[in-house]
Amino acid sequence: MQLSSEDQLRLNVLLAQPLQAVRIDESRMSVHALSEKGEASIKLSPTCRDEKYIRLIQQFLSTHYLGSPGGYPVFLRRWTRMGQARDDSLEKLLLIGEPEAVAAVVHASGLTNELARRAWWTDTNAENARRMLEKENVVQGDMGRTLAQFLVEFLPFEEEQKAIIDSVRLVLQPGLISEKTRNDIWKRGKRKNSYYVGFLQQTPDDLPIDIAPHEKWEGAVNRLKPETDRGNRLAEQLCRSLSPCGQAFLHTANLVLQKPNDQEVVVALLNAIGSYFRCETPYKKNWRDMQSLSGYIELQYKDHPDLERILSIYPAVQRQLQAILSLSMISETLVDPIFGISDAIGTVMRKKIEPVTRPVAEYICSLQS
Repeated sequence: MQLSSEDQLRLNVLLAQPLQAVRIDESRMSVHALSEKGEASIKLSPTCRDEKYIRLIQQFLSTHYLGSPGGYPVFLRRWTRMGQARDDSLEKLLLIGEPEAVAAVVHASGLTNELARRAWWTDTNAENARRMLEKENVVQGDMGRTLAQFLVEFLPFEEEQKAIIDSVRLVLQPGLISEKTRNDIWKRGKRKNSYYVGFLQQTPDDLPIDIAPHEKWEGAVNRLKPETDRGNRLAEQLCRSLSPCGQAFLHTANLVLQKPNDQEVVVALLNAIGSYFRCETPYKKNWRDMQSLSGYIELQYKDHPDLERILSIYPAVQRQLQAILSLSMISETLVDPIFGISDAIGTVMRKKIEPVTRPVAEYICSLQS
């Protein structure tokens, strides 16, 4: 089976121009091309079933640009999503009319702002926008704001909690959205707390909420200044946690911890908490149950040299330091044994993970006024 002579002629004329991207509209059976002069389109005249004819068109484009009718190998899907596409072939991948080839481009580490513009024209969807906003070149370019605006407008229609968390985290990168938009997104967290997790991941020390500092904050800052000046990471983390910003983080994390929506939210929240409190410690971090973690801390935490110096100066913060060291080892591995045998969500899930969330909430409480 071959393309109709009319389509072959039109495609050859089209491909004689220096094109930037090509997309195929299967619903309308048409081919669209982007060039420096603008957009052009061809209405197809199928000689067989539409699905088979689209494949012939893709083979035609692939032969012209890649030298092979095979197109982009779909079996490389996982490799593609690890960003392993060769940077020198990205432009050609946008010319063969295959969505999987576009996915290879948006996941590639060598994605530029210009290639992002072409890829966005080729295949406009939220997943592609998220992957492109992970690239610094795109965030710093003019496509950054365009993609962020799309994700903000699409947020109400997202159904997966992880997609919501990722979208919020990515649009909160500096310079992408206005302060008003940022505040509007924050307000949505009252109805769906997965929004808060995106803030905890991206701007943990700059949350749009005012919380008073811990009563011991000023004392810690003043007494421990020699330690923070010399780079005592544990002292720095203590002052950070007791500050207004730290209290805002703890307040927000606790809100989500009380009623997470599903397993993805729990995983993202625990990792965000562990990342926030992580400081240089000689302790094992990947615990699989809270009882072992808590017991280990009680027996071993005094061996931390920075901790000894802090307690010699300000012994009143011993409970807070223990909480910080415990929270620094929080991660998703604590719920792996639970989620590995259960796909529960909602109330049932929250009941199952209480052995993890209850101690975490107690540690958070230890750091709050």
